[in-house]
Amino acid sequence: MITQNLHTHTIFSDGKSTPEEVVKSAIDSGLQSLGFSDHAPVPFLNSFSIAEGELSNYIAKIEQLKTEFANRIEIMLSLEVDHIPVLMDDFFHQNPDLNLDYTIGSVHLVGADRLENLWFIDGPKREIYDDGLQQFFGGDIRMAVKAFYHQTNRMLEQQTPDIIGHLDKIKMHNQNRFFREDETWYRNLVRETLRLIKEKDVVAELNTRGKYKGRSDSLFPSDWILKEMKTLNIPVIISSDAHQAHEVVLLFDEAVEALKNAGYRSTWNFQQKQWQEIALL
Repeated sequence: MITQNLHTHTIFSDGKSTPEEVVKSAIDSGLQSLGFSDHAPVPFLNSFSIAEGELSNYIAKIEQLKTEFANRIEIMLSLEVDHIPVLMDDFFHQNPDLNLDYTIGSVHLVGADRLENLWFIDGPKREIYDDGLQQFFGGDIRMAVKAFYHQTNRMLEQQTPDIIGHLDKIKMHNQNRFFREDETWYRNLVRETLRLIKEKDVVAELNTRGKYKGRSDSLFPSDWILKEMKTLNIPVIISSDAHQAHEVVLLFDEAVEALKNAGYRSTWNFQQKQWQEIALL
């Protein structure tokens, strides 16, 4: 049984539930620990990240809940930090006193310099993915996917988060329309990123959100990537990337089976600021 979720969002960013609602759902679901990882502020107007000036309120709220629920569940403070070259290179230098328990690094916007250059690969609307592919890459899917993985690699080299979020999210709105995952060029890009994850000693998440939202045919990452990860002995956690309280443990059983099928016999928990290997039952 998985007793932890380190990737959750609330109304402080693009979630739909309050932090209190997420905590209560986690307790009801049998979790022993819970990490809040709302989207870190980005330097442009948007509808998905913590708003400018709200970061201190977010931190204060999570710290309050740590104390309030200390006897029922361990609560941790984190941020999911987007890596956007130039725009987000100095996030931690600008915010040196966050006192986060851990960090999640992800790529949702491919590009650099300014908002007008960014291809948004996430969200519920497939047409935004398609339009961006044409606008920024002239419809060249290989160039676009390469840009995503190279940006991911740059994040791993420069920011080195504790956890890498949904490492193959570029496939979400593709769904075999523009490329297949068994194509050699694609697998080589993924393997390059996996080697860097291993080299930097970063934990990879098995993220269930794309599948339970019906936006991906498989979990993040796909089964074949999990097998490659096991070959490299990359540590893994299971998370739901919850944006609503009821999503806290969605598809966790399916994720456990996917890990077992890939050869994993354990996952990792983060408690008291230390990683612990936990057997998969």
